Amino acid sequence: MNLPFLPDDAPFSSDQKSWLAGFYAGLHSQMLQGQQASAQESTASLTAHILFGTQTGNSESVAEDLGASMRSNGINASVASLDDIEVEDLLKMDFVFIVTSTYGEGEMPDNAELFWDAFKATTAPRLEHMQFAVLALGDTAYDEFCEAGKQFDLRFEQLGAKRLVPRVDCDVDFEEPAESWTNEVLAELAKQKPAGSGDAVTPAAAAQKPEKSKWTRKNPFLAPVTVNRLLSGEGSAKEIRHYEFDLSNDGPKYEAGDALNVIPTNDPALVADWLAHLGVSGDTAITGKDKSLEALLFSQFEISTPNSEFVKAVCERANDDHLAHIVGHGDKEAMEAYLWSKDALDLLRLHPEVKFSPDELVSMFKPLQHRAYSISSSSKKFEDSVHLTIASVRYESHGRKHGGVASCFLADRVGDDASKVFISPNKAFRVPENGDVPMIMVGPGTGIAPFRAFLQEREALGAGGMNWLFFGDQHEKCDFIYKDELAEMQASGILNRLDLAFSRDQKEKIYVQTRMKENGKDLFAALEEGGHFYVCGDATRMAKDVDQALHNVIAEHGGLDEDQAVDYVNRLKKDKRYVRDVY
Repeated sequence: MNLPFLPDDAPFSSDQKSWLAGFYAGLHSQMLQGQQASAQESTASLTAHILFGTQTGNSESVAEDLGASMRSNGINASVASLDDIEVEDLLKMDFVFIVTSTYGEGEMPDNAELFWDAFKATTAPRLEHMQFAVLALGDTAYDEFCEAGKQFDLRFEQLGAKRLVPRVDCDVDFEEPAESWTNEVLAELAKQKPAGSGDAVTPAAAAQKPEKSKWTRKNPFLAPVTVNRLLSGEGSAKEIRHYEFDLSNDGPKYEAGDALNVIPTNDPALVADWLAHLGVSGDTAITGKDKSLEALLFSQFEISTPNSEFVKAVCERANDDHLAHIVGHGDKEAMEAYLWSKDALDLLRLHPEVKFSPDELVSMFKPLQHRAYSISSSSKKFEDSVHLTIASVRYESHGRKHGGVASCFLADRVGDDASKVFISPNKAFRVPENGDVPMIMVGPGTGIAPFRAFLQEREALGAGGMNWLFFGDQHEKCDFIYKDELAEMQASGILNRLDLAFSRDQKEKIYVQTRMKENGKDLFAALEEGGHFYVCGDATRMAKDVDQALHNVIAEHGGLDEDQAVDYVNRLKKDKRYVRDVY
């Protein structure tokens, strides 16, 4: 073969020349392909950046669906967590779409917190070149409904970006409004695509989406409860139970770190109390509904927790100056104190002058929602079942017994029957991909649930990294749940360190954060070795105290000042080495 760049008398054999010819032919082909790809990119319609903030995985799922819909309509689309980009990266983005949930009382979800801190700063860049849109996921049961999405929407506007479509705020039933918003986004983007740059836009419902489980909130799996075992011992102030659900009959698949959603029904005794208070029979018809009042109260509506609309309606008809003052001033803390230990029926019984017809009452109730629980098993060990670790909520107040809707549904009423369930994936809450790095877990009380799963997962994977668990509760004698299992894990070598903190077994209260500080040197060393740090449990106090303890440990044993410790923790978050499953 003639090689123009090689003289005929070059000292190469025919085989060597043949190999060189093949090599350069392949190189030439790759160059042509690169040129063609560049040409295609230059004529591509446009590029969209979809950024999500999520706490439990819903926003990530919606963002992935949006990306798939865009790509199937000839639009270049990338999907990323908000904390995976820097604010300066926005200067290179012409079309940005935010899909975010709201965490707690109006806070940013964990994986959007760092980005938001920089985005709201006065140093954030101007974005006049950009078009954007926001889809906010939330729950109207909370006062700060969709607050994170609202803040992002406002901040983009303040920085000069142009709103492509109006923000949509989704309640718990987010699927339909999310799809409508997606279709509106696609329609607007279609108007801005250069001629000949891609196919015509099709409805999002027809677009190719990532493969998902067929078992959803609207189509739940019926999972028999095969195990309902009390974990807490005699004398405990808590009732913690271990549940196992049978998934063997084509049930949903899950991974350690995911949540199992349980769709409960209301306590028949509470339904009977409502009917008695209203003075009507269970077969009372409700305008616009095809079920009786009793059936609706049993399975369709949230009849326990008083929502804000219900409280305001009671206030308007009640002779209660104190309640009127709280509602009038919008004092959230005062309202929480006023409603403490009261359910909706308690509120009405305290105000006998307030009367609602069945139609009025039903119109104010919110739909009965599923409850999400951290899964406490690994599917690699339990392929055909899924486990939960749940504290039953029970208390007496205002002359009545009260119970948690889902926790007591499982504890008292399901029995051997099937429960309606579905999985919520949480891709951000997973065991480390590298099985050789340390895994540090902080999970007091029922917060141990996902870490029981993590330990099973690491064992099944044959991971060699150190596993360290901080666990605690009130009393070792009656609150040390999974004690025997943890002892077996220690004996087998999968649980390398177990630090316990039982707060009420001595005069001075000891918590998991206390043990963290006591073992700060080793904890910091584990982080320096590439360790991953996980927290699960109460968000209100425990998670905040653990976070502060982590900062203190890093500052002390890393020889860092306060700002440097903050930077260190932020790097852990950025690297997905500090993640939380808190509630």
